[in-house]
Amino acid sequence: MEFDLRQGRRQGWAVRACKAGGCPRTAPAASPGLNGRVSGWVWAVLLAGAAPLGAWAQTGPSGASAAAGIYTCVDGQGRKLTSDRPIADCVAREQRVLNRDGSVQRVIPPTLTAEERAERDAAERRAELARAGQADAVRRDRNLVARFPNEAAHRKSREAALDTVRLATKATENRLKELAAERKPLLEEAEFYKGRQIPLRLKQQLDANDAGVEAQRSAAANQEAELIRINRLHDVELDRLRRLWAGAPAGSLPPVAAVAAVPAAPAVGNGASAVPRTAQAPSTLRSTAP
Repeated sequence: MEFDLRQGRRQGWAVRACKAGGCPRTAPAASPGLNGRVSGWVWAVLLAGAAPLGAWAQTGPSGASAAAGIYTCVDGQGRKLTSDRPIADCVAREQRVLNRDGSVQRVIPPTLTAEERAERDAAERRAELARAGQADAVRRDRNLVARFPNEAAHRKSREAALDTVRLATKATENRLKELAAERKPLLEEAEFYKGRQIPLRLKQQLDANDAGVEAQRSAAANQEAELIRINRLHDVELDRLRRLWAGAPAGSLPPVAAVAAVPAAPAVGNGASAVPRTAQAPSTLRSTAP
């Protein structure tokens, strides 16, 4: 009785395995005894392994195709095309890859022509330049506020820039006085030769004095223009700073117009004192980068 029950269980397992994956119509009868038990167990294991193989045979290549998705698009004539692979007639159009339930798995963009790729690349470069310009504007505004946290700090900067030019202006005025003092004895000596040709040495000294005076006057005019430019520069800065101090986001204000540059002073000689280039403020809004 014990053997029959076990044999019945083995046959039941075999039947369930056959239903799951398929099996031969007949199975070898198990011999009684230990050898029969072993062969029965082996047969049950083989039938259990055949179940996955049967399931794979039912799905087959069609299962892999379903996992790949269904390609669909609308061609140039308005027809809806469907395929199990990318559609050649829709290379220049958008293609959608659908799952078996109809949901969108992914979207394949159209293939661009050479002109379209060039236009896309140019647009990307323009966008990149715009982003870089905006980032630079934000950085400049933040540095400007960090350098001048209040109006007193900005006023101090203005006065320091003006003092440099004022010192140069003072030196120019002193040099003009020296040239005037040097010219007085030369004119007195020239009176001695009135009505006659003055000596070459005296003529050269007078010419050099005239050139020095002209150079200093030109330097004085440039220095006066530089004072105006520095004040205009700081006025523009102060207007921007006041809006930033009031809470305007960095980079949100329009670009600052360039401040007119000071005319270049002519070459000077005889110790002429023009504004040193290192002391001049730049011709546009100062960079506050660290």
